[in-house]
Amino acid sequence: MRLCLRCGAGFSPSALSTPAPSATPPGGAGTDWLCPRCGFEPQLTAGFPAFAPELARAEAGYDPALFSTLAGLESRNFWFRARNRLIVWALGRFFPGARRFLEAGCGTGFVLSGIAAAFPALELTGSEVAAEGLGFAARRAPGARFIQMDARRIPYREEFDAAGAFDVIEHIEDDRAVLRALHGALVPGGGLLLTAPQHPFLWSEYDVRARHVRRYRAAELQAKVTEAGFEIVKMTSFVTLLLPLMFASRLAQRAPGDDYDPLAELRIAPWLNWTLEKVLDAERLLIKAGVSLPMGGSLLLVARRPRGG
Repeated sequence: MRLCLRCGAGFSPSALSTPAPSATPPGGAGTDWLCPRCGFEPQLTAGFPAFAPELARAEAGYDPALFSTLAGLESRNFWFRARNRLIVWALGRFFPGARRFLEAGCGTGFVLSGIAAAFPALELTGSEVAAEGLGFAARRAPGARFIQMDARRIPYREEFDAAGAFDVIEHIEDDRAVLRALHGALVPGGGLLLTAPQHPFLWSEYDVRARHVRRYRAAELQAKVTEAGFEIVKMTSFVTLLLPLMFASRLAQRAPGDDYDPLAELRIAPWLNWTLEKVLDAERLLIKAGVSLPMGGSLLLVARRPRGG
């Protein structure tokens, strides 16, 4: 169900036509989010219901100027393509019966578009705190619903069968609040998929420019997810075979020059891009075979909200 962030009421779209007589005029924009108890309705920002409009154009956590650049890179770059295949596999493998899926921090919609292509019957909702990303996402996944929100305050309660946050929580200081909000948005028995950058020893200027708050240790991420009420189903590293190359690249970034470009490592020669993608495809085959890789530039975590909690 939907959750009013002002009064805490839960409601379904069928209740939207009967606001409380004493409700304060919301001054909304004709969305289908009118709270039947208090009359709150979110304004539209960039054409999307905005639940955290004060953050919609804020630059904390992520540089909105990167959206247009990433939108042109993701569909060609080995890392984004390989990560998409891993996410799609994990969703189908662990939560094949899911009917409703939420992506928190959907960015330009590249992951959602991949999920939509693989699971056309899945009802998709994408969210992003920065309004700049939502336009790209809506064009890439036109069948999905999109909202602007703070991932720490999700306006749903027990609504989704599965949810994901892909390289999102490392941008947020209070990552525990995000995990609790995702837990509340899932139905009992619902599934969680996370990817996040791993190994603090890889911290470099890239992380600073990407506005990361942290790189995770595996035990840290597992502990935080468990603390939020989830049961761990699967956890593995990826970008394992490329870890030495990644370490060398990040080591060189410890003393960057004034002309440092954080996206330079994404703009590589086509032959090298193809080769690296095949390496990550080989990793995925190992993961699909049941191997949990112990080290790597990134983590994949699969968890479930207990049916009784």
